[in-house]
Amino acid sequence: MVGYMNAPLPQTLKFEVSGLASVIADSNAYDALCCKLSPTQWDVLGSFIQPFAALQGQVVIEQGGKDRSLYFVESGQLSVHYQDEKGRVRLALVGVGSVVGEGAFFSHLPRNATVQAAGNCKLWCLTPTRFTELSNRHPALALELSMALGSVLAKRLVNRPKRVAIT
Repeated sequence: MVGYMNAPLPQTLKFEVSGLASVIADSNAYDALCCKLSPTQWDVLGSFIQPFAALQGQVVIEQGGKDRSLYFVESGQLSVHYQDEKGRVRLALVGVGSVVGEGAFFSHLPRNATVQAAGNCKLWCLTPTRFTELSNRHPALALELSMALGSVLAKRLVNRPKRVAIT
């Protein structure tokens, strides 16, 4: 496994969920997460997601892995690669305001690609366990998030180059 995640956070790096909310609201990416949450809802979601830094080259998701966590991109870019018998091939870049990991999150299937930090990144992680807790305590918020994730998944399925970014 190449440099796995949860790198030590630089002392100057600050994580606030309002930063994630802002980049999601401002993103114009084709596969941006269109999540219409109030500032209060973002604060609630912030208590269920875990921030971490990914350093350039660090693996966030490994092809074939069974982890089902979902990752929100606050800053930086993630490179999605598929490992075949001939080696690694770049498939897609996922940037600020979007997510990776939605495929396994919903399907319970192993990861179909490797996701690696193309540069230093600020990410937020939502595990299935924390999503279940969110669903039980704040069902309307969980539903809004699920619909936004479903939209990302649907857009990537329609866009052939982005299809393989479904991890």
